[in-house]
Amino acid sequence: MTAEAQTPAIEATDLSRTYAGGFEAVRGISLSVPRGEIFALLGTNGAGKTSTVELLEGLAAPTGGTARVLGHDPYRERTAVRPRIGVMLQEGGFPSDLTVAETVRMWAGVTSGARPAAEALGAVGLTGREKVRIKQLSGGERRRLDLACALLGRPEVLFLDEPTTGLDAEGRRDTWELVRALRAQGTTVLLTTHYLEEAEALADRLAIMHQGRIVLSGTPAEVTAAQPARIRFALPDGVPAARLPLALKAAADGDRIEIRTHALQDDLTGLLDWARDHGVRLEGLDARSASLEEAFLDIASRTEDVPAGPKESVNR
Repeated sequence: MTAEAQTPAIEATDLSRTYAGGFEAVRGISLSVPRGEIFALLGTNGAGKTSTVELLEGLAAPTGGTARVLGHDPYRERTAVRPRIGVMLQEGGFPSDLTVAETVRMWAGVTSGARPAAEALGAVGLTGREKVRIKQLSGGERRRLDLACALLGRPEVLFLDEPTTGLDAEGRRDTWELVRALRAQGTTVLLTTHYLEEAEALADRLAIMHQGRIVLSGTPAEVTAAQPARIRFALPDGVPAARLPLALKAAADGDRIEIRTHALQDDLTGLLDWARDHGVRLEGLDARSASLEEAFLDIASRTEDVPAGPKESVNR
């Protein structure tokens, strides 16, 4: 394996970005994305995702820290990086009077080693729409066209900013399959998305940003494991919550009981044993692990200044 192949596809160290007026959009984040991985960057509006991605794409210079893409500074060594990456912005900004085919040909003209337009359009499901003008496309079709243009240069690293916004369920699933196929071919993908289901379905690892910092990171399973699982049920009339084993630390909301736990199997076993031994039927019993949504909402609800989370590592 060459030294370049061992270098992370994307790497940031203490990366920061401050806008005029002193607003710190990115506050010293560090992350590392190995080659051939799908990495999702999550966060509420204003968390710093887009500002971070723009630094990694080389669209702006960092205020502090360093960014590397394929071993190069994406801003200062743009000519070395740009031909090897693909970028799908939230809005392509293509001239509305151009047709789909004209737009792809125009973009191919400024793309090194561009693949055939028909191949790019076929990959995103726009075959047969070549003669349609941009202004006549649906929102979902415009996102497909944005993606087709990002794929023209067969990028080694692909940046996707909200790639499935505006797509219907079928279009979203088709895009997921395309992204997975790209990863299988060796493409590294960094995506931002507001669809948490999308991040869970696609990402090998992810990071959640809040107030310009990475607060939580890891595989989807590791991130959700940081949140407690829950057990919910209702007790029969005449059986007060106070009769439950004290170790379960249950909370009552009307006739519903909720137990939040980091030891789901042990506590669920204890609950079921207690119910059996006391002849109690647990109505509407529901036990489930925490979800990525719960982890995300927990972070999003924080109003205090948050410390930086653990740095990403190439070694997983």
